[in-house]
Amino acid sequence: MPLVLVVDDVPTLAQQYAYDLKRVGGYETLVATGGREALDIIAAEAVDCMILDLEMPGVDGFEVLRSLREQGVPIPVIVYTGTGNYDRCVQAIRLGAYSFIDKVESMERVAREVENALERVRLEAEVETLKRDLGTEMPLVGTSRPMQQLREQITRVARIPSPVLIVGESGTGKELVARELHRLGAEPRKPFIAINSAALPENLVESELFGHERGAFTGANRMHKGAFELAAGGTLFLDEIGELPPPAQAKLLRVLEEQRVTRLGGERAITVDARVVAATNRDLESEAEAGRFRQDLLFRLNVHVMSVPPLREHRSDIPELAEHFLAAICTRLGIRRKRIAPDALECLMSYEWRRNNVRELRNIIERMIIAVDTDVIGVDQVPAEVRGGAVTGSRAPGSAEFAGRQENKTFQELKTEAERRIIATALERNDWHITQTAKELGLADHASLLKIMRRHNLKRS
Repeated sequence: MPLVLVVDDVPTLAQQYAYDLKRVGGYETLVATGGREALDIIAAEAVDCMILDLEMPGVDGFEVLRSLREQGVPIPVIVYTGTGNYDRCVQAIRLGAYSFIDKVESMERVAREVENALERVRLEAEVETLKRDLGTEMPLVGTSRPMQQLREQITRVARIPSPVLIVGESGTGKELVARELHRLGAEPRKPFIAINSAALPENLVESELFGHERGAFTGANRMHKGAFELAAGGTLFLDEIGELPPPAQAKLLRVLEEQRVTRLGGERAITVDARVVAATNRDLESEAEAGRFRQDLLFRLNVHVMSVPPLREHRSDIPELAEHFLAAICTRLGIRRKRIAPDALECLMSYEWRRNNVRELRNIIERMIIAVDTDVIGVDQVPAEVRGGAVTGSRAPGSAEFAGRQENKTFQELKTEAERRIIATALERNDWHITQTAKELGLADHASLLKIMRRHNLKRS
Protein backbone atom coordinates (compact mmCIF):
# COMPACT_ATOMS: atom_id res chain seq x y z
CA MET A 1 0.00 0.00 0.00
CA PRO A 2 1.50 3.42 -0.95
CA LEU A 3 2.68 5.57 1.97
CA VAL A 4 1.71 9.28 1.91
CA LEU A 5 3.40 11.86 4.15
CA VAL A 6 1.30 14.91 5.17
CA VAL A 7 3.38 17.93 6.23
CA ASP A 8 1.73 20.86 8.03
CA ASP A 9 2.82 22.97 11.00
CA VAL A 10 -0.71 22.76 12.46
CA PRO A 11 -0.75 19.25 14.05
CA THR A 12 -4.53 18.87 14.29
CA LEU A 13 -4.99 19.84 10.65
CA ALA A 14 -2.23 17.47 9.49
CA GLN A 15 -3.65 14.55 11.51
CA GLN A 16 -7.19 15.14 10.27
CA TYR A 17 -5.95 15.39 6.68
CA ALA A 18 -4.00 12.15 7.05
CA TYR A 19 -7.01 10.37 8.60
CA ASP A 20 -9.36 11.50 5.81
CA LEU A 21 -6.85 10.54 3.11
CA LYS A 22 -6.52 7.06 4.58
CA ARG A 23 -10.31 6.73 4.86
CA VAL A 24 -11.08 7.93 1.34
CA GLY A 25 -8.04 6.76 -0.65
CA GLY A 26 -7.00 3.72 1.36
CA TYR A 27 -3.41 4.98 1.66
CA GLU A 28 -1.06 4.47 4.58
CA THR A 29 -0.21 7.88 6.05
CA LEU A 30 2.40 9.61 8.22
CA VAL A 31 2.36 13.13 9.66
CA ALA A 32 5.17 15.70 10.00
CA THR A 33 4.66 19.09 11.68
CA GLY A 34 7.62 20.83 10.05
CA GLY A 35 10.06 20.73 7.17
CA ARG A 36 12.98 19.32 9.16
CA GLU A 37 10.83 16.51 10.56
CA ALA A 38 9.57 15.76 7.03
CA LEU A 39 13.13 15.40 5.67
CA ASP A 40 14.05 13.11 8.58
CA ILE A 41 11.01 10.89 7.91
CA ILE A 42 11.83 10.71 4.20
CA ALA A 43 15.36 9.57 5.06
CA ALA A 44 14.01 6.81 7.32
CA GLU A 45 10.77 5.68 5.67
CA ALA A 46 9.73 4.51 2.20
CA VAL A 47 7.49 7.50 1.42
CA ASP A 48 5.73 7.24 -1.97
CA CYS A 49 4.09 10.68 -2.09
CA MET A 50 4.08 13.85 0.00
CA ILE A 51 1.42 16.52 0.60
CA LEU A 52 3.33 19.62 1.62
CA ASP A 53 2.30 22.93 3.19
CA LEU A 54 4.44 25.79 1.86
CA GLU A 55 4.03 28.31 4.67
CA MET A 56 5.76 26.89 7.76
CA PRO A 57 8.18 28.40 10.32
CA GLY A 58 11.81 27.29 10.20
CA VAL A 59 12.33 24.93 7.26
CA ASP A 60 9.40 25.82 5.00
CA GLY A 61 7.97 23.93 2.03
CA PHE A 62 10.30 25.62 -0.46
CA GLU A 63 13.37 24.52 1.51
CA VAL A 64 12.01 20.97 1.61
CA LEU A 65 11.63 20.98 -2.19
CA ARG A 66 15.16 22.33 -2.65
CA SER A 67 16.59 19.62 -0.37
CA LEU A 68 14.75 16.87 -2.23
CA ARG A 69 16.05 18.17 -5.55
CA GLU A 70 19.65 18.45 -4.28
CA GLN A 71 19.55 14.92 -2.85
CA GLY A 72 17.93 13.48 -5.99
CA VAL A 73 14.97 12.03 -4.05
CA PRO A 74 12.25 11.20 -6.66
CA ILE A 75 9.18 11.58 -4.44
CA PRO A 76 6.17 13.27 -6.08
CA VAL A 77 5.14 16.30 -4.01
CA ILE A 78 1.68 17.88 -4.00
CA VAL A 79 1.76 21.31 -2.38
CA TYR A 80 -1.35 22.73 -0.80
CA THR A 81 -2.19 26.20 0.31
CA GLY A 82 -4.81 27.93 2.39
CA THR A 83 -3.81 31.46 1.43
CA GLY A 84 -4.87 31.38 -2.21
CA ASN A 85 -1.44 32.65 -3.27
CA TYR A 86 -1.09 30.62 -6.45
CA ASP A 87 2.02 32.50 -7.59
CA ARG A 88 3.91 30.79 -4.76
CA CYS A 89 2.42 27.47 -5.85
CA VAL A 90 3.77 28.04 -9.35
CA GLN A 91 7.16 28.78 -7.78
CA ALA A 92 6.92 25.41 -6.00
CA ILE A 93 6.20 23.67 -9.32
CA ARG A 94 9.41 25.18 -10.70
CA LEU A 95 11.25 23.65 -7.75
CA GLY A 96 9.98 20.21 -8.67
CA ALA A 97 6.53 19.83 -7.11
CA TYR A 98 4.12 17.64 -9.08
CA SER A 99 1.01 19.82 -8.64
CA PHE A 100 -0.81 22.08 -6.18
CA ILE A 101 -4.26 22.06 -4.58
CA ASP A 102 -6.27 24.28 -2.24
CA LYS A 103 -6.82 23.13 1.34
CA VAL A 104 -10.58 23.50 0.84
CA GLU A 105 -10.61 20.88 -1.96
CA SER A 106 -12.65 17.76 -1.24
CA MET A 107 -10.73 14.72 -0.02
CA GLU A 108 -11.94 12.76 -3.06
CA ARG A 109 -10.15 15.32 -5.25
CA VAL A 110 -6.99 15.07 -3.14
CA ALA A 111 -7.01 11.24 -3.32
CA ARG A 112 -7.31 11.42 -7.12
CA GLU A 113 -4.37 13.82 -7.25
CA VAL A 114 -2.26 11.41 -5.19
CA GLU A 115 -3.27 8.54 -7.47
CA ASN A 116 -2.32 10.59 -10.55
CA ALA A 117 1.07 11.46 -9.04
CA LEU A 118 1.85 7.81 -8.29
CA GLU A 119 0.76 6.78 -11.79
CA ARG A 120 3.05 9.40 -13.31
CA VAL A 121 6.01 8.00 -11.35
CA ARG A 122 5.19 4.51 -12.62
CA LEU A 123 4.93 5.69 -16.23
CA GLU A 124 8.19 7.64 -16.03
CA ALA A 125 9.97 4.53 -14.75
CA GLU A 126 8.45 2.49 -17.58
CA VAL A 127 9.56 5.04 -20.19
CA GLU A 128 13.11 5.02 -18.81
CA THR A 129 13.17 1.24 -19.04
CA LEU A 130 11.97 1.37 -22.65
CA LYS A 131 14.59 3.98 -23.55
CA ARG A 132 17.32 1.87 -22.01
CA ASP A 133 16.19 -1.25 -23.83
CA LEU A 134 15.54 0.41 -27.21
CA GLY A 135 17.29 -1.61 -29.91
CA THR A 136 18.46 -4.29 -27.48
CA GLU A 137 15.25 -5.87 -26.31
CA MET A 138 12.69 -7.49 -28.55
CA PRO A 139 9.54 -9.56 -28.40
CA LEU A 140 9.75 -13.34 -28.59
CA VAL A 141 10.23 -13.61 -32.35
CA GLY A 142 9.86 -16.88 -34.23
CA THR A 143 7.31 -19.34 -35.57
CA SER A 144 9.35 -22.53 -35.20
CA ARG A 145 7.95 -25.41 -33.19
CA PRO A 146 10.32 -24.84 -30.20
CA MET A 147 9.22 -21.19 -29.96
CA GLN A 148 5.55 -22.12 -30.30
CA GLN A 149 5.94 -24.63 -27.46
CA LEU A 150 7.65 -21.98 -25.32
CA ARG A 151 4.83 -19.49 -25.92
CA GLU A 152 2.24 -22.13 -25.03
CA GLN A 153 4.06 -22.84 -21.78
CA ILE A 154 4.26 -19.12 -20.95
CA THR A 155 0.52 -18.74 -21.52
CA ARG A 156 -0.27 -21.67 -19.21
CA VAL A 157 1.93 -20.44 -16.37
CA ALA A 158 1.64 -16.63 -16.66
CA ARG A 159 -1.33 -16.12 -14.31
CA ILE A 160 -0.12 -18.62 -11.70
CA PRO A 161 1.63 -16.72 -8.86
CA SER A 162 4.12 -19.53 -8.09
CA PRO A 163 7.87 -19.02 -8.70
CA VAL A 164 9.27 -19.85 -12.13
CA LEU A 165 12.80 -20.98 -13.01
CA ILE A 166 13.94 -20.18 -16.57
CA VAL A 167 16.93 -22.13 -17.83
CA GLY A 168 18.88 -21.70 -21.03
CA GLU A 169 22.20 -20.75 -22.53
CA SER A 170 23.51 -17.20 -22.37
CA GLY A 171 21.83 -14.87 -24.86
CA THR A 172 18.79 -17.04 -25.58
CA GLY A 173 16.31 -14.48 -24.24
CA LYS A 174 15.53 -15.59 -20.68
CA GLU A 175 14.65 -12.05 -19.58
CA LEU A 176 12.27 -11.75 -22.54
CA VAL A 177 10.46 -14.86 -21.28
CA ALA A 178 10.24 -13.29 -17.82
CA ARG A 179 8.83 -10.07 -19.26
CA GLU A 180 6.28 -12.05 -21.27
CA LEU A 181 5.22 -13.90 -18.11
CA HIS A 182 4.70 -10.51 -16.47
CA ARG A 183 2.85 -9.03 -19.47
CA LEU A 184 0.42 -11.96 -19.59
CA GLY A 185 0.14 -12.23 -15.80
CA ALA A 186 -2.58 -11.09 -13.47
CA GLU A 187 -1.02 -7.65 -12.78
CA PRO A 188 0.79 -6.43 -15.93
CA ARG A 189 0.52 -2.78 -14.80
CA LYS A 190 2.46 -3.50 -11.62
CA PRO A 191 6.27 -3.13 -11.59
CA PHE A 192 8.69 -5.48 -13.32
CA ILE A 193 12.03 -5.28 -11.49
CA ALA A 194 15.06 -7.02 -13.00
CA ILE A 195 18.16 -7.77 -10.90
CA ASN A 196 21.33 -9.30 -12.33
CA SER A 197 22.67 -11.33 -9.40
CA ALA A 198 26.09 -11.70 -11.04
CA ALA A 199 26.54 -7.93 -11.38
CA LEU A 200 25.92 -7.10 -7.70
CA PRO A 201 28.95 -6.58 -5.43
CA GLU A 202 28.82 -9.23 -2.72
CA ASN A 203 28.66 -6.64 0.07
CA LEU A 204 25.60 -4.98 -1.52
CA VAL A 205 23.57 -8.04 -2.58
CA GLU A 206 21.34 -8.14 0.50
CA SER A 207 20.84 -4.37 0.48
CA GLU A 208 19.71 -4.42 -3.17
CA LEU A 209 17.36 -7.37 -2.66
CA PHE A 210 15.97 -6.68 0.79
CA GLY A 211 16.69 -2.98 1.41
CA HIS A 212 18.36 -1.25 4.35
CA GLU A 213 17.48 1.23 7.07
CA ARG A 214 19.24 4.52 7.61
CA GLY A 215 22.53 3.93 9.43
CA ALA A 216 22.55 0.16 8.74
CA PHE A 217 26.16 0.43 7.51
CA THR A 218 28.72 3.07 6.60
CA GLY A 219 27.30 5.24 3.83
CA ALA A 220 23.65 4.31 4.46
CA ASN A 221 22.53 7.92 4.82
CA ARG A 222 18.87 7.24 4.10
CA MET A 223 16.44 4.35 3.99
CA HIS A 224 16.58 2.24 0.82
CA LYS A 225 13.81 0.02 -0.51
CA GLY A 226 14.98 -3.36 -1.78
CA ALA A 227 13.94 -5.08 -4.99
CA PHE A 228 11.21 -7.10 -3.25
CA GLU A 229 9.50 -3.90 -2.07
CA LEU A 230 9.98 -2.12 -5.39
CA ALA A 231 8.32 -5.04 -7.20
CA ALA A 232 5.27 -4.97 -4.92
CA GLY A 233 2.33 -6.68 -6.62
CA GLY A 234 4.38 -7.31 -9.77
CA THR A 235 7.33 -9.45 -10.82
CA LEU A 236 10.87 -9.67 -9.45
CA PHE A 237 13.23 -11.17 -12.04
CA LEU A 238 16.44 -12.57 -10.57
CA ASP A 239 18.83 -13.21 -13.45
CA GLU A 240 21.90 -15.44 -12.95
CA ILE A 241 20.41 -16.74 -9.70
CA GLY A 242 23.22 -19.29 -9.43
CA GLU A 243 25.66 -16.44 -8.69
CA LEU A 244 24.02 -15.45 -5.38
CA PRO A 245 26.38 -15.86 -2.41
CA PRO A 246 25.31 -18.36 0.30
CA PRO A 247 24.12 -15.77 2.91
CA ALA A 248 21.83 -14.14 0.33
CA GLN A 249 20.54 -17.57 -0.73
CA ALA A 250 19.54 -18.33 2.86
CA LYS A 251 17.72 -15.03 3.28
CA LEU A 252 16.03 -15.37 -0.12
CA LEU A 253 14.73 -18.79 0.90
CA ARG A 254 13.25 -17.32 4.08
CA VAL A 255 11.57 -14.49 2.15
CA LEU A 256 10.05 -16.96 -0.33
CA GLU A 257 8.71 -19.11 2.50
CA GLU A 258 7.35 -16.32 4.71
CA GLN A 259 6.49 -13.68 2.10
CA ARG A 260 8.02 -11.13 4.46
CA VAL A 261 11.26 -9.17 4.28
CA THR A 262 13.28 -7.33 6.91
CA ARG A 263 15.57 -4.54 5.77
CA LEU A 264 19.22 -4.60 6.83
CA GLY A 265 19.52 -2.82 10.14
CA GLY A 266 15.77 -3.03 10.71
CA GLU A 267 13.53 -5.05 12.99
CA ARG A 268 10.14 -4.60 11.33
CA ALA A 269 9.06 -7.38 8.94
CA ILE A 270 7.37 -6.07 5.78
CA THR A 271 4.89 -8.19 3.83
CA VAL A 272 5.88 -8.60 0.16
CA ASP A 273 3.78 -10.05 -2.64
CA ALA A 274 6.08 -9.93 -5.67
CA ARG A 275 6.16 -12.98 -7.89
CA VAL A 276 9.71 -14.31 -8.23
CA VAL A 277 11.00 -15.42 -11.63
CA ALA A 278 14.60 -16.65 -11.60
CA ALA A 279 16.90 -17.48 -14.51
CA THR A 280 20.21 -19.27 -14.90
CA ASN A 281 22.53 -20.72 -17.53
CA ARG A 282 23.95 -23.13 -14.96
CA ASP A 283 22.85 -26.64 -14.04
CA LEU A 284 21.52 -25.82 -10.57
CA GLU A 285 21.02 -29.48 -9.67
CA SER A 286 24.73 -30.10 -10.21
CA GLU A 287 25.52 -26.90 -8.32
CA ALA A 288 23.37 -28.09 -5.42
CA GLU A 289 25.06 -31.51 -5.37
CA ALA A 290 28.43 -29.73 -5.27
CA GLY A 291 27.26 -27.59 -2.33
CA ARG A 292 27.40 -24.30 -4.23
CA PHE A 293 23.62 -23.77 -4.32
CA ARG A 294 21.06 -24.55 -1.65
CA GLN A 295 18.97 -27.61 -2.45
CA ASP A 296 15.98 -26.26 -0.48
CA LEU A 297 16.13 -22.95 -2.39
CA LEU A 298 16.18 -24.84 -5.68
CA PHE A 299 13.01 -26.69 -4.63
CA ARG A 300 11.33 -23.34 -3.86
CA LEU A 301 12.30 -21.84 -7.23
CA ASN A 302 11.66 -24.69 -9.66
CA VAL A 303 7.90 -24.99 -9.14
CA HIS A 304 7.61 -24.30 -12.86
CA VAL A 305 10.67 -24.76 -15.10
CA MET A 306 10.92 -23.26 -18.58
CA SER A 307 13.72 -24.11 -20.98
CA VAL A 308 14.59 -21.51 -23.63
CA PRO A 309 15.98 -23.25 -26.74
CA PRO A 310 19.37 -22.21 -28.11
CA LEU A 311 19.28 -20.50 -31.49
CA ARG A 312 20.83 -23.49 -33.29
CA GLU A 313 17.70 -25.50 -32.40
CA HIS A 314 15.35 -23.06 -34.16
CA ARG A 315 17.43 -21.72 -37.04
CA SER A 316 14.36 -21.37 -39.23
CA ASP A 317 13.54 -18.27 -37.11
CA ILE A 318 16.76 -16.50 -38.11
CA PRO A 319 15.25 -14.67 -41.13
CA GLU A 320 12.47 -13.26 -38.95
CA LEU A 321 14.91 -12.36 -36.16
CA ALA A 322 17.22 -10.70 -38.69
CA GLU A 323 14.33 -8.66 -40.10
CA HIS A 324 13.37 -7.51 -36.61
CA PHE A 325 16.93 -6.49 -35.74
CA LEU A 326 17.40 -4.69 -39.05
CA ALA A 327 14.32 -2.56 -38.41
CA ALA A 328 15.14 -1.84 -34.75
CA ILE A 329 18.83 -1.05 -35.26
CA CYS A 330 18.35 1.12 -38.36
CA THR A 331 15.67 3.09 -36.51
CA ARG A 332 17.89 3.54 -33.45
CA LEU A 333 20.86 4.65 -35.56
CA GLY A 334 18.70 6.96 -37.66
CA ILE A 335 19.74 5.44 -40.98
CA ARG A 336 17.84 4.18 -44.01
CA ARG A 337 16.45 0.66 -43.77
CA LYS A 338 18.75 -2.04 -45.19
CA ARG A 339 18.12 -5.64 -46.22
CA ILE A 340 20.22 -8.80 -46.13
CA ALA A 341 21.08 -10.55 -49.39
CA PRO A 342 20.10 -14.23 -49.66
CA ASP A 343 23.69 -15.54 -49.60
CA ALA A 344 24.43 -13.51 -46.45
CA LEU A 345 21.23 -14.80 -44.83
CA GLU A 346 22.22 -18.35 -45.77
CA CYS A 347 25.57 -17.82 -44.06
CA LEU A 348 23.84 -16.63 -40.87
CA MET A 349 21.54 -19.66 -40.90
CA SER A 350 24.46 -22.06 -41.33
CA TYR A 351 26.38 -20.73 -38.33
CA GLU A 352 26.16 -22.59 -34.99
CA TRP A 353 25.62 -19.53 -32.69
CA ARG A 354 27.07 -21.34 -29.67
CA ARG A 355 28.71 -18.34 -28.00
CA ASN A 356 25.81 -15.99 -27.25
CA ASN A 357 22.82 -17.15 -29.29
CA VAL A 358 20.24 -14.46 -30.20
CA ARG A 359 22.26 -11.71 -28.52
CA GLU A 360 25.24 -12.66 -30.68
CA LEU A 361 23.05 -12.56 -33.81
CA ARG A 362 21.87 -9.08 -32.90
CA ASN A 363 25.44 -7.82 -32.40
CA ILE A 364 26.59 -9.36 -35.69
CA ILE A 365 23.74 -7.71 -37.60
CA GLU A 366 24.61 -4.31 -36.12
CA ARG A 367 28.22 -4.78 -37.24
CA MET A 368 27.00 -5.70 -40.73
CA ILE A 369 24.74 -2.63 -40.91
CA ILE A 370 27.61 -0.31 -40.01
CA ALA A 371 30.04 -2.05 -42.39
CA VAL A 372 28.05 -1.38 -45.58
CA ASP A 373 27.18 1.90 -47.30
CA THR A 374 24.61 0.44 -49.69
CA ASP A 375 21.07 -0.74 -48.96
CA VAL A 376 21.99 -4.42 -49.41
CA ILE A 377 24.13 -6.34 -46.92
CA GLY A 378 26.05 -8.99 -48.84
CA VAL A 379 28.05 -12.00 -47.79
CA ASP A 380 31.25 -9.91 -47.76
CA GLN A 381 29.88 -7.95 -44.82
CA VAL A 382 29.31 -11.12 -42.77
CA PRO A 383 32.13 -11.25 -40.18
CA ALA A 384 34.90 -13.72 -40.96
CA GLU A 385 34.30 -15.74 -37.80
CA VAL A 386 30.68 -16.36 -38.86
CA ARG A 387 31.63 -17.33 -42.41
CA GLY A 388 34.46 -19.51 -41.14
CA GLY A 389 32.29 -21.10 -38.46
CA ALA A 390 29.39 -21.99 -40.74
CA VAL A 391 28.36 -25.63 -40.74
CA THR A 392 29.74 -27.28 -43.85
CA GLY A 393 27.94 -29.84 -45.94
CA SER A 394 27.15 -30.88 -49.47
CA ARG A 395 25.39 -28.39 -51.65
CA ALA A 396 21.73 -29.17 -51.61
CA PRO A 397 19.35 -28.86 -54.56
CA GLY A 398 18.89 -25.25 -55.57
CA SER A 399 21.65 -23.89 -53.29
CA ALA A 400 23.67 -22.31 -56.09
CA GLU A 401 20.63 -20.48 -57.36
CA PHE A 402 19.75 -19.41 -53.85
CA ALA A 403 23.21 -18.02 -53.16
CA GLY A 404 23.37 -16.22 -56.48
CA ARG A 405 20.10 -14.36 -56.38
CA GLN A 406 20.60 -10.72 -55.53
CA GLU A 407 17.47 -9.20 -57.06
CA ASN A 408 14.86 -7.51 -54.88
CA LYS A 409 12.65 -9.95 -53.04
CA THR A 410 10.00 -9.64 -50.37
CA PHE A 411 10.78 -10.75 -46.84
CA GLN A 412 8.41 -13.71 -47.19
CA GLU A 413 10.17 -14.87 -50.39
CA LEU A 414 13.56 -14.64 -48.72
CA LYS A 415 12.26 -16.50 -45.68
CA THR A 416 10.81 -19.29 -47.83
CA GLU A 417 14.06 -19.73 -49.74
CA ALA A 418 16.09 -19.63 -46.54
CA GLU A 419 13.87 -22.26 -44.91
CA ARG A 420 14.25 -24.54 -47.93
CA ARG A 421 18.02 -24.06 -47.87
CA ILE A 422 18.45 -24.81 -44.18
CA ILE A 423 16.23 -27.91 -44.38
CA ALA A 424 18.09 -29.21 -47.45
CA THR A 425 21.51 -28.58 -45.86
CA ALA A 426 20.47 -30.32 -42.63
CA LEU A 427 19.21 -33.32 -44.58
CA GLU A 428 22.49 -33.58 -46.48
CA ARG A 429 24.44 -33.25 -43.25
CA ASN A 430 22.48 -36.13 -41.69
CA ASP A 431 22.55 -38.28 -44.86
CA TRP A 432 18.79 -37.74 -45.27
CA HIS A 433 17.99 -39.48 -41.96
CA ILE A 434 14.55 -37.94 -41.28
CA THR A 435 14.25 -38.50 -37.52
CA GLN A 436 17.82 -37.40 -36.82
CA THR A 437 17.42 -34.27 -38.94
CA ALA A 438 14.13 -33.36 -37.24
CA LYS A 439 15.80 -33.66 -33.83
CA GLU A 440 18.74 -31.47 -34.87
CA LEU A 441 16.40 -28.77 -36.18
CA GLY A 442 14.31 -28.83 -32.99
CA LEU A 443 11.15 -30.01 -34.74
CA ALA A 444 8.47 -31.86 -32.79
CA ASP A 445 8.85 -35.13 -34.73
CA HIS A 446 9.76 -36.57 -38.12
CA ALA A 447 6.20 -35.95 -39.38
CA SER A 448 6.74 -32.20 -39.00
CA LEU A 449 9.89 -32.41 -41.11
CA LEU A 450 8.15 -34.49 -43.79
CA LYS A 451 5.40 -31.87 -43.98
CA ILE A 452 7.98 -29.10 -44.56
CA MET A 453 9.78 -31.24 -47.16
CA ARG A 454 6.53 -31.74 -49.09
CA ARG A 455 5.86 -28.00 -48.99
CA HIS A 456 9.26 -27.31 -50.58
CA ASN A 457 9.17 -30.41 -52.82
CA LEU A 458 12.42 -31.67 -51.30
CA LYS A 459 13.36 -35.22 -52.28
CA ARG A 460 16.60 -37.12 -52.20
CA SER A 461 18.26 -37.29 -55.62
